[in-house]
Amino acid sequence: MKNVLITGGAGFIGTNVTRRLLELGYKVTILDCFLEQIHGDKQELPDDLEGKVRLIRGSVEDKDIFYKALENQHIVIHYAAETGTGQSMYSIARYSNVNIQATALLCDFIMNEENGIENVIVASSRSIYGEGKYVSEVHGEVYPNARTYKDVEDTFDVRCPISGKPDLTLVATDENSKIHPSSYYGITKQVQEEMIILTARLKGINGFALRYQNVYGPGQSLKNPYTGVLSVFSRLALKDEKILIFEDGLESRDFVYIQDVVNATVSCVEKRIEGQHILNVGCGISTTILEVAKYIVAYLNSKSEIEISGAFREGDIRHNFADMSLIKEVLDFAPQWTFKDGLSKFLDWVLTQNDIPKSNDDFVKSISELEERGLFKN
Repeated sequence: MKNVLITGGAGFIGTNVTRRLLELGYKVTILDCFLEQIHGDKQELPDDLEGKVRLIRGSVEDKDIFYKALENQHIVIHYAAETGTGQSMYSIARYSNVNIQATALLCDFIMNEENGIENVIVASSRSIYGEGKYVSEVHGEVYPNARTYKDVEDTFDVRCPISGKPDLTLVATDENSKIHPSSYYGITKQVQEEMIILTARLKGINGFALRYQNVYGPGQSLKNPYTGVLSVFSRLALKDEKILIFEDGLESRDFVYIQDVVNATVSCVEKRIEGQHILNVGCGISTTILEVAKYIVAYLNSKSEIEISGAFREGDIRHNFADMSLIKEVLDFAPQWTFKDGLSKFLDWVLTQNDIPKSNDDFVKSISELEERGLFKN
């Protein structure tokens, strides 16, 4: 059976993909630095993976360690990356070094070193689109520009880039939509996917850039205050603390359950699809942040008050949801989980966790860091 290297494989998506690949008989190597911001004090693999994979502790920024991990691999799934839109707006060099420069090392290895790599999969992101696709009755398909503080003085809704009016209809964003990220994180993911797809084409190997939407589910980090609105809301709801929602609460996202993400990713390995492909991975449905907060509070029987704060964070998009037509055509993939079923499963898991941070000071700190840099406005 084939050898698979998963960079960042000790993370949320990586461990779930690992489990499926092991079930299918693949030999998995995980390269991970166990970043404290994500893993907290737990610096080990989940118990069910211990002894079943080859674990290499180290960073993809370390060429010697990365190259050693890449030896004798047939498939590479590249997850190692700094994540989080807000934090990327001021940790620019760090995001660039981890996300772009480390990917350059991977491409260098594939291009210049003797290797047996035949398939490489990179985790891209919906963030590369910036604002999603909209339709104007007058101008047809349009792609609104990133919003600024001045833009949201009157309305949080995006404006037509031609007329300047907020009279647009949101539609599903397909893979041929305009790429115009509104965050440094989005820029790094755009560069990552372009590097991997070009390298795969030049070497004549299979390559996939999977534009994951907002991935959630049991096992995601409850310790990282910089990413994961479901984790943040759940922590607050469990303590009956006030949940502050940015903007007017009507901003929306495409939430995709972890098992659907695993199915799509493993299909890129199992189906032996030739060529290079860029694919959305989502559920194809838009859900507002206010809906999310209300469901979490109700499900957890929380006394938390939900407050629409009207705050605005630079780099945040208003709306985006994925057009799932192409991945259906290429991989015969369609999501199986509804958002409410997946969220219920996630919340049931949250209730079993005994290592949730006792304080929400880390979340408050993450907001303060943005305010200090003029990137957050109440």
